[in-house]
Amino acid sequence: MYRYDEFDHAFVAERVEQFRDQVQRRLSGELAEDAFKPLRLMNGVYLQLHAYMLRIAIPYGTLSARQLRMLAHIARTYDRGYGHFTTRQNLQFNWPKLSDIPDALADLASVEMHALQTSGNCIRNVTADHFAGAAADEVADPRPYAEILRQWSSVHPEFSFLPRKFKIAVTGAERDRAAIQVHDIGLHVKKNDKGEIGFAVYVGGGQGRTPMIAKLIRDFLPEEDLLSYTTAIVRVYNLHGRRDNKYKARIKILVHETGTEELTRQVEAEFVALKDTELKLPEKDVQSIAAYFAPPELPERAEGWENLARWKKADSGFSRWVQQNVQPHKNPDYGMVTISLKPIGGIPGDASDAQMDAIADLAEEYAFDEIRVSHEQNLILPHVALADLEAVYRGLVAINLAEANAGLITDIIACPGLDYCALANARSIPLAQEISRRFGNAERQAEIGELKIKISGCINACGHHHVGHIGLLGVEKKGAELYQITLGGSGDEHTSIGEIIGRGFEPDRVTDAIETIVDTYLGLRLDPSENFLAAYRRVGPQPFKTALYGATAEAA
Repeated sequence: MYRYDEFDHAFVAERVEQFRDQVQRRLSGELAEDAFKPLRLMNGVYLQLHAYMLRIAIPYGTLSARQLRMLAHIARTYDRGYGHFTTRQNLQFNWPKLSDIPDALADLASVEMHALQTSGNCIRNVTADHFAGAAADEVADPRPYAEILRQWSSVHPEFSFLPRKFKIAVTGAERDRAAIQVHDIGLHVKKNDKGEIGFAVYVGGGQGRTPMIAKLIRDFLPEEDLLSYTTAIVRVYNLHGRRDNKYKARIKILVHETGTEELTRQVEAEFVALKDTELKLPEKDVQSIAAYFAPPELPERAEGWENLARWKKADSGFSRWVQQNVQPHKNPDYGMVTISLKPIGGIPGDASDAQMDAIADLAEEYAFDEIRVSHEQNLILPHVALADLEAVYRGLVAINLAEANAGLITDIIACPGLDYCALANARSIPLAQEISRRFGNAERQAEIGELKIKISGCINACGHHHVGHIGLLGVEKKGAELYQITLGGSGDEHTSIGEIIGRGFEPDRVTDAIETIVDTYLGLRLDPSENFLAAYRRVGPQPFKTALYGATAEAA
């Protein structure tokens, strides 16, 4: 992973002390909230429903054991003993005292972490494939490019006050595990016929009030042009984005209103003026950054295959966990382990200080000191020898994080919702817990197969409901909570926006409605190999509407 240089250390330390002074002036009354708000947002501090919230940046979702232990320390010392991992590969603390936040930021700085640009109308945390550097289907590790973009965008003088927040995601594999087509800019690392590295460039994706799938504007951008072309895109957006209406301020609206062809023409024109400037990436600089992400030396561990077969035969729980939560590594003696932060009945994405400490220990002992955060609110150990899987599993059992449900119906994404967020219309967490309990039986989950449920407590779509196989959106109607259901969404390389299936459901009827949808799917699938999304795309919404609302009912 990337290590700070002298500039990084000095810059982050300076920002901490600057914010400490701003907090002191706010607490003394010298700064009013209106004046303080833009300052705190630039440092990742929100004022939520009941308390301040601190959002920590985890660039491209990569953590060391030392950093994870620091997050555990902050949870214990300044919060209520837990943190919440988010769909932006960040971590949120929901209960810090404002007076304690500068100390928390200073502690973060000691392990090369910060909270800069986790809020505000700037370029946010650059995200990447959580299996980067380990996946068998990878063309190239996307994290060096994510790091280059992070350095370029940090407190960028031209792009710190954009019309609206701006999000970039990078993937380097055949499978898109970073949801690049629902980002402002999505980059797919690829190779051309000559074996040269470049990028497919997508622009104008996003969720929220007006969900849109990004448009491909460049099929192959040479590696050296990454910063100049990205600058051209953001410059066009900064000039023409709708500052008059925050609901139309995202680049997706600019792409829609301008037209893909015209926007591409403007970007290309700007790019021509930039491509031979100092923004051109020197090969030595790319190699220098890439060296930080060199994979660990993985010794041969062929004994793992025999041990694994024996352990799976002896323990059905372990066998289920390996089948569901361990993915093939590019080295056949190793696997990529998903640590599900979705225990049955638990709060999606939450981890206690003790759990974070224990995971840090496992990463240090068995996973070459690497942890990843996925946009699906789970943690990943990307390099684990098959011979060590049983020990890792036992360690996770001890902290109640050995649920074998990665990608299954109980692996639910959920935003904090109305329990925390001042913007929310409805609760997400209790609903996720209820659905998890209803479908918690391991055999039933296996029968249902791959099914992604995603829940948002408001139209801002922090729970990514638009790209859930089943999406749930909390809305307010006549002072009461109501949940709108969408079906058929997906955030992978075949991205789709879910279709609204009909009128909303009251909180006490949602889980029954999900059960009806699931039973309908099980009844119409061709065979157990046809997953929910494939079946939905084959038959369309009507069988589900009929099951939910009746053959003659209007799905208004």
